[in-house]
Amino acid sequence: MTDNLIHWETACFVFTVILGSFLHFTYRWSGNNPAVGIISPVNESPWEHLKLLFVPTVFFSALEYFAVGKEFPDFIAAKAWGMLFGMLLILVIFYTYTGMIGEHYLWADILTFLIGAAAACFYPVRLIPKLRFCGNMNWAGLAGLAAVFLCFAVFTFSPPQIPLFWDPVAKNYGARKK
Repeated sequence: MTDNLIHWETACFVFTVILGSFLHFTYRWSGNNPAVGIISPVNESPWEHLKLLFVPTVFFSALEYFAVGKEFPDFIAAKAWGMLFGMLLILVIFYTYTGMIGEHYLWADILTFLIGAAAACFYPVRLIPKLRFCGNMNWAGLAGLAAVFLCFAVFTFSPPQIPLFWDPVAKNYGARKK
């Protein structure tokens, strides 16, 4: 059963990397459509780039739940923890390496995304057996995912004025103006 889950998580990783890469451009392609901005980065801030991991992984996990996830009592909770871990890992690696060398590099940012996507997809495989002893945690996982999505929706257009939300290219916070 775990082997089948590993195959699904490998597909999750590939899907997340491909769709996440595509999502990087969809806001601009849409003519800065606010609805698209909720699921796509609206600027070059670290916060907005977390959508590249979150959105594809949520979408794939929903499909995966109906294919194999029902076999695991805490599947949704494990996937939610995986996504949060992947996003946190992206931020930790990004701020660590840019803090150490004083600038960022595209190749390092891409590698950081790949590491975060791998963590988001494969960490749940290790976590699922451990959550079985906690009772049904799926509602907590769904609530966590909903909270993250709500934060993306709100902070896309009304971001806090802190470095996490700063766009170093446009030199501002939040969505670009048309």
